[in-house]
Amino acid sequence: MIKVEHGQDVMVRLMDGEELISSLATLSLDSAVLLNGVGMLRDLEIGYWNGKSYDVQKISEPVELLSLQGNFARKGDERIIHCHTTIAKRGAAAFGGHILKATVNNTAEIYIRKLSGIVLERKMEETGLAGLYPR
Repeated sequence: MIKVEHGQDVMVRLMDGEELISSLATLSLDSAVLLNGVGMLRDLEIGYWNGKSYDVQKISEPVELLSLQGNFARKGDERIIHCHTTIAKRGAAAFGGHILKATVNNTAEIYIRKLSGIVLERKMEETGLAGLYPR
């Protein structure tokens, strides 16, 4: 990983073979917004919340990373990265969802903004999801 920080801005480049979510977790961010991400992914697991659990779609071949958004928050002692994506397969078919797992293919260039004066906290809800409670 290549990482540069200036004030509240964080720019990272993940390299081929790095696992996306666990690599982002090494940044140790408690309250931040993932604003942009482009590049390529492979061995991707995308989830769609059906109201009770995630319907998971696995994509092993490389795909273009068109967008990446989300946030970094705390749930007790745990750091949670909530991350959604839009991707494109060969032939330009685009789709997306919640990233459960992904490996960087070639590169991923990601921009994150640390929040100052805002705390992002997650709490379990009746839906089974950890809802966001900003304060």
